[in-house]
Amino acid sequence: EIKKRAEGDMKGFLGYCDEDLVSTDFETCTISSTFDSKACIMLDPTFVKLVAWYDNEWGYSCRVVDLIKHMAKVDAGESGAAPKGVKKSVADLSDADLDGKTVLIRCDLNVPLNGDLEITDETRITASIPTIEYLCKKGAKVLACSHLGRPKNGPEDKFSLKPVAKRMSELMGKEIKCAPDCKATDEVKKMVGAMGKGDVMILENTRFYKGETKNDPELAESMASLADLFVNDAFGTAHRAHSSTEGVTKFLKPNVSGFLLKKELDYLAGAVDSPVRPMCAIVGGAKVSTKIPVIESMLDKVDKLVIGGGMVFTFLKARGLSVGGSLVEEDMLDLAKKLEEQAKAKGVELILPSDIACGDAFPADGKEVGFKVVPAIEIPDGWLGLDNGPDATEEIKKALADCKTVIWNGPMGVFESPQFSKGTYEIAECLARSRRRTAPSPSSAVATPCQP
Repeated sequence: EIKKRAEGDMKGFLGYCDEDLVSTDFETCTISSTFDSKACIMLDPTFVKLVAWYDNEWGYSCRVVDLIKHMAKVDAGESGAAPKGVKKSVADLSDADLDGKTVLIRCDLNVPLNGDLEITDETRITASIPTIEYLCKKGAKVLACSHLGRPKNGPEDKFSLKPVAKRMSELMGKEIKCAPDCKATDEVKKMVGAMGKGDVMILENTRFYKGETKNDPELAESMASLADLFVNDAFGTAHRAHSSTEGVTKFLKPNVSGFLLKKELDYLAGAVDSPVRPMCAIVGGAKVSTKIPVIESMLDKVDKLVIGGGMVFTFLKARGLSVGGSLVEEDMLDLAKKLEEQAKAKGVELILPSDIACGDAFPADGKEVGFKVVPAIEIPDGWLGLDNGPDATEEIKKALADCKTVIWNGPMGVFESPQFSKGTYEIAECLARSRRRTAPSPSSAVATPCQP
């Protein structure tokens, strides 16, 4: 990262050298102060210890301060309005940053459609409008992009964002076109070139290209070439490293959060940093390996920790139990055991399901499979654990009953299949009915109840 900055926006201010330096090397160096990358230490996610060398080894420390100030301006703007550790939002941009500029905004417009391609829930559209309207008032030309559903065969009418553009036009009281593509084709570039200040256009479904979910840099660069800066306002997809979420940030500066994303991040930060207790974390998903940072972080903050999803079976096997044909990360067994020991040592109640909904095969493409519910200690050979059983779900609800703050990351099972969705949706419904402080994470099932 240091080397990249030295060769990019910090060129002329920050030098980078892969070789060890001695005092005489500074005699011909045009950079007045240099950080020792081997001695600099990241003490925590928001605090870095910097060790600097000077041209004569006794130079003024104010040179380092000057460099830090410059780096801060590059990252947070002249106003420095974005606090340490907080992503800059559209509100931190100046009028000059937006007036006449083309803004690519990643929204979550993944709305449910019926058989007649009519929108059955427009919540996500209305939630996206405040940021778009703000950009329009500032004189920007707004290009909104999003995915819708999971198209597998390229462009299909049933996954088109045209109904979204039509409904957004009605809600905003202005014409909003839907471009025929999300890439910078000649036709799309012509349409963008014809836009005036305050105009809005929706780019076609980003997932019409398989490269979207693979974070294809060529797709990202093509989308980015249409705009001057990037705004991410899609909380429900912010965790995904896709071309339209992470890829475009490599080609567009600045890239900031929209009002919706900022609100969700602020709320989530408040729930984690200053929770009302008792506090519970629900951590689901397929693999322990992808959740290690979440689990380790939560163990220092929560009173209760619910483990769900495919990672359950790694924990169960670490206890010496048979898990049939369920997903297990063999190289994570020792870690799972260690995490359980850490929870006990910290006084955290760790909850694993007591019964499991099993299938005799994985329900690919929504197909029904053989189904049975068994105790967690009696999963038959050849059967796969795919969801929490009813007893486990009730036990989780009971554990949540006295909790005042709940953080949820990841589903309890293969919720895309109706056969194995109850464990996830019943917990979601329980929390939705409650009045306690609940903060689903971007990757949780609650964040995407309408359509995966």
